Amino acid sequence: MSSRSQVYLLAVIFFALGIGLTLYKNQSLGFPLLPGQSEEVWTVESKVTFEATGDPITVSMILPQTGSNMTVLAESFSAPNYGFRVKEENGQRRAIWTQRSAQGPQTIYYKLDVVKNDEPSSLAPPSQQKPSSLTLTAAQESRAKDFLSKIKASSADNLSFSIEMVNQLKTSKESNNRSVNSEFKKKSVSELSLILLEMEGIPSRLVRGVSLEDGRRKQKAVDLIEIYNEGQWIIINPKNGLEGTPDDVFVWQRGGVSLLDLEGGVKSKVRFSTIENDQPAKTVALDKSNIEQSAFIDFSIYSLPTESQSAFKRILLVPIGALVVVLLRIIVGLKTSGTFMPILIALAFIDTTPLTGLAIFLSIVSVGLWIRGYLSRMNLLLVARISAVVIIVIGLMGFMSVISYKLGMTQALTVTFFPMIILAWTIERMSIIWEEDGPKEVMMQGGGSLFVALLAYFAMTNPVIEHITFNFPEMLLVILSITLVIGQYNGYRLTELYRFRDLAKGQKG
Repeated sequence: MSSRSQVYLLAVIFFALGIGLTLYKNQSLGFPLLPGQSEEVWTVESKVTFEATGDPITVSMILPQTGSNMTVLAESFSAPNYGFRVKEENGQRRAIWTQRSAQGPQTIYYKLDVVKNDEPSSLAPPSQQKPSSLTLTAAQESRAKDFLSKIKASSADNLSFSIEMVNQLKTSKESNNRSVNSEFKKKSVSELSLILLEMEGIPSRLVRGVSLEDGRRKQKAVDLIEIYNEGQWIIINPKNGLEGTPDDVFVWQRGGVSLLDLEGGVKSKVRFSTIENDQPAKTVALDKSNIEQSAFIDFSIYSLPTESQSAFKRILLVPIGALVVVLLRIIVGLKTSGTFMPILIALAFIDTTPLTGLAIFLSIVSVGLWIRGYLSRMNLLLVARISAVVIIVIGLMGFMSVISYKLGMTQALTVTFFPMIILAWTIERMSIIWEEDGPKEVMMQGGGSLFVALLAYFAMTNPVIEHITFNFPEMLLVILSITLVIGQYNGYRLTELYRFRDLAKGQKG
């Protein structure tokens, strides 16, 4: 395989890998491609109230579990003077508060932030059915069997049977018609549906959720029905008979276990309040990745200390400047003083602003060239001459800082952001070019360096590019692939087309 083929093969591999990893972080992990994007986060607060009777108190409340339609980003518990622990049993988490003795009204709060899941969680199939614990009268059982036989005749499978049954129960309850509801007067549609589904032998369970409505307070839990059909759990809303989890409901509990247990008190109740707020999409994605313990994020820049992240935020912009240099030197044909000096100047411009940076750069280089010309007449060796230029550059930077401070020109204090070694080498290089090729070549290379540095500065300070380079460092592979492809170009530069324009006219004539 030729070297050119190897370059193109590597470029394709790097390009595909960079784009693939970027899309994975965006689609699967939720990292935004553009800055300023936000995501809808719901704060759900449960308030438990009861009357303490003076006995030892134990309050146990079920917590949202794995398999919910939303991801819990953060949770907090508030109950002064209560002991607290979280107990996990059979895949369910319960918060337990305890106190030796209390009297009178008591209040306990549990608050959490949740965000919608992009992909539904897979739920475990139902465990082996326990023997039925239903105790029905003869009249209830007879009416229920008649009702079930009619529904079964007009259904094709467990799902259609369940939906038809819920719709029939809802309609008859609303119209007060004589039906199975008359034998179960105190049962809600969801409770009665679970009884009938158990009689029919269809795996089912109660699902409790919280209605997500911005600013809503003191709401009760929403009851839903979940049946197991063809290898998956399907939620049915008893209010309208529709299948699927409602978009505006956060699933809090699955299964018929009690939502709240209380010992040592009376008149207990749980009420929920909800509020909607927007958070930066990146923050939400990081929280979700930390909760899910994503290895892709754990071994990334985000795992570094904040100080190191800040340093990398600047370092990751260097490849952007390098790409600008490659394009302008290889494709356009601009001359610069050194290959990477424009990048370093652009980095200095980020801290000094372009106008101030240009003034500082031109001042130091101009004075440095004059002093370098004087040193060249002293016949110093190269190492000593460059060292002398470095010392003079540092002296000039200190002098400019002091004078600007005394004159109240605080912007000139940013002179320290310029890399002094690069300035010294720039002065040395330009002085040699001046001696060998004349001042015109110095102006062309110096002007080209500043022009490239300005373009690199505007590219590196673009908010979208800053966001992508830091949050999607995988895109560096794409920049590398482009650089490799451009490196194979050996045709005319754009400036050469202008240079040989007369020759092109002669060929046409």
